[in-house]
Amino acid sequence: MGDIENLPDDVGQLKHLVWDYYQQNRHLQDRVALLQAALYAPKSEKSKDLFQGILPLPLVRIAEAKPVEVPVVEIPAHTRTKRGRKPLPDHLPRIEIIHDLPEDQKVCACGTCLKRIGEEVSEKLDYVPAVMQVERHIRPKYACPACDGEEGMPVVRIAPMPPQIIPKGMATPSLLAQVITAKFVDAMPFYRQTKQFARLGVDIPRHSMSGWAMAVAKALESLHELFRAEIRSGPVINMDETTLQVLKEPGRPDTSTSYLWLFRGGKPDRPTVVYRYDPTRSGSVPKEYLGEFKGYIQTDGYAGYQALGESDDIIHVGCMAHIRRKFVDVQEETSKKVMHGTAKEILDLIGLLYKVEHNIKELSPEEKVSKRREQAVPILDEIRTILDDRIDHFPPKSLLGQAMTYARNQWSRAVRYVDCGLLTPDNNAAENAIRPVALGRKNWLFAGVPKGADASAMLFSLVETAKANEIEPQAYLKFLFERFPAVQTTEDMKALMPQHVDKSLLPSLPKPKPRKK
Repeated sequence: MGDIENLPDDVGQLKHLVWDYYQQNRHLQDRVALLQAALYAPKSEKSKDLFQGILPLPLVRIAEAKPVEVPVVEIPAHTRTKRGRKPLPDHLPRIEIIHDLPEDQKVCACGTCLKRIGEEVSEKLDYVPAVMQVERHIRPKYACPACDGEEGMPVVRIAPMPPQIIPKGMATPSLLAQVITAKFVDAMPFYRQTKQFARLGVDIPRHSMSGWAMAVAKALESLHELFRAEIRSGPVINMDETTLQVLKEPGRPDTSTSYLWLFRGGKPDRPTVVYRYDPTRSGSVPKEYLGEFKGYIQTDGYAGYQALGESDDIIHVGCMAHIRRKFVDVQEETSKKVMHGTAKEILDLIGLLYKVEHNIKELSPEEKVSKRREQAVPILDEIRTILDDRIDHFPPKSLLGQAMTYARNQWSRAVRYVDCGLLTPDNNAAENAIRPVALGRKNWLFAGVPKGADASAMLFSLVETAKANEIEPQAYLKFLFERFPAVQTTEDMKALMPQHVDKSLLPSLPKPKPRKK
């Protein structure tokens, strides 16, 4: 009873107290719902009706406003591909196996020999297991039988070994490419690769593969500044960061959290993806790496990126996907009251923005800007009006209150994509590039030493830049490891980078032909 006796007698004070407890209760309920969703709910944020024609605008508004003019899109008639098993790719080699009748069954009952009138062909997909082999590099020695060298020893001549990416290493470029691709593309830890190689009859300890990866990254150190120059050469840079646990960092416990920073930029038709390891998440890391860059930088709402926007030469662009994500949480995890309606209203409007982007994706940058100002700006104005009119109607600590506050705080940056046809509404280009690191981290967990983290950053940069330029990573790495030891000049090195390499030189399989509709 002591708590009840301490309650104020004034009705107004009681109302304020009840309202405070109500907000706390709703906030805690929302947090519990989010935690349950993180454990059990589907992870996809894709709207089921995002591209099913134009989304309807909300019918109810708290504040009156002029309706938004929604762009009308005509969908042309199309044909559907017949369902069924997909044909096997034409580029695969074919081995013919003939199943013929015995000779005694090629005679008719009337005594006449049967005549071949055709054939039935059925194709089955076969798998040929990998084969390990040993390359024996034999270098004949030559000596003159008529001459003696110093101290009576004959002069011996022998051809030098070709330069190797790992001098005196036993792994060929092909094996190195396989090991590195398996880890940094397929997220397979070295200890699992050890088991795979054991099934092929070869013992390759994981510490050997780790040493190979670090030695390769060390040999390619001269590419660091070339990648940095490529990033800074373009008009747009997308940025993101993700956590990475690194052991044996000087002065830090092994449980400390470090980071891999991502920079995606360069020429739009030759994109560059660069990763950089750093123990901290400080905003000084991207600022130092980008130096005197001038142009657009697109990031999420992390406060560490705020320092990038202080320069007059940089236009800091926000991410509409992060704004949308918070309203998705509201729509899925709160009770279906007025909060749910407002969240859905904003999500529908954001869906219209993406519909505009879908319709203009094939246009030139200049045409994109024109269409956005005509079609997207009215939708953006409608979203901002809802945020301004309704933010005071909801508890600030509720999911919707937090979502609306975040959107308003990010709004000035989030709408800047409209004025540049090279930008998209979101930072998904960076998020997609950082995802392989997150996937790999679930498998190999940590980097053993800081040098290992630096090596991982270098190798991730190579394979992800290759993927961004539509190059098969393993074929590219084999080519790079074969050619890089012989380079002499900076121009030679630049010609081997994924952005500039002559794709006709790469040992890759032809791509499957698309199915006809």
